[in-house]
Amino acid sequence: MIGGSDIDMIPMRPNEVISITIFLLVLLALYGFEIVVLVRAGVARFRRRPVRPLLTRKPVLVVHILAALGILCFLYARFIEPFRVEVNVMTVRTPKLKDVSFRIVQVSDLHCDRTPRNEEEMVRTVKGLKPDVIVATGDYLNDTGGISRLKDALRRLEAPLGKFAVTGNFEVYHWRNLDLIEGTGFELLDRRTRLVAQGEESIGIHGRGMVLPDDGGDGLPDLPSDRFNVFLYHTPDLIERVAGPQVDLYLCGHTHGGQVALPLYGALITFSKYGKKYESGAYRVGETMLYVNRGLGLEPRPAPQVRFFARPEIAVFDIVPER
Repeated sequence: MIGGSDIDMIPMRPNEVISITIFLLVLLALYGFEIVVLVRAGVARFRRRPVRPLLTRKPVLVVHILAALGILCFLYARFIEPFRVEVNVMTVRTPKLKDVSFRIVQVSDLHCDRTPRNEEEMVRTVKGLKPDVIVATGDYLNDTGGISRLKDALRRLEAPLGKFAVTGNFEVYHWRNLDLIEGTGFELLDRRTRLVAQGEESIGIHGRGMVLPDDGGDGLPDLPSDRFNVFLYHTPDLIERVAGPQVDLYLCGHTHGGQVALPLYGALITFSKYGKKYESGAYRVGETMLYVNRGLGLEPRPAPQVRFFARPEIAVFDIVPER
């Protein structure tokens, strides 16, 4: 993702470079023009010349309005949206269950820092959702100063049928020597499957740790196609390889929904090999439902500490019999 060695390891696609370049050039032109106008007005005032014509021409007024809106959007993106956690609830119907249902809650991309962000909101919200299973799909930490808060928050999440996690790119890049899951009650899955059961029926939870380069290693394990299987991976980059009757629900994060998205256009960058194709939300890929979670945290500095049209989220999946 954004910042430091991450860009070197997961480069932006050419269309993402173009998108972010155009976006930055538009901002530069807008605020560059605004600064020029204000400087000219200041010089005119200093020389005791008329100032009003410089500031009230129609094109200049349009620039003033756009610049003011840009500042308001930035303030919203910096101080409001990163804390507006959204809960998205989806019902997944399957003929592979007969009489019981499972509620899975997914959290992703916490990116815990030295200062608190959405950890308490996550705990409070997840407890209220009463999940059977909780899954976490990587990128847990930005700074070692947030380890205790991360572990405390994960430990306080409760799910009677189990809590399961996979690693993300941050765990591979930066925290390879730290066990961020130990003592939290989460089981770290890496090429392993766990069955969770209600009565005589069960579903499978299969997890893959993040692989760099992101080739996923060997193929999909032999998951029985007559059982409902959930596949956990940090990015959406394996979806077109594993989609099929063996994987009913693929849960991932990583993209942050772009972290900055534009109306109508969507995410500026995703750092996925598929670009904007699977930027956030639900997709149907063959027989598999893919869900790309926008996550709860922010990329570490020097990345902008903002979210815009990409609210942090917690995703809920009610897996129910098809009737």
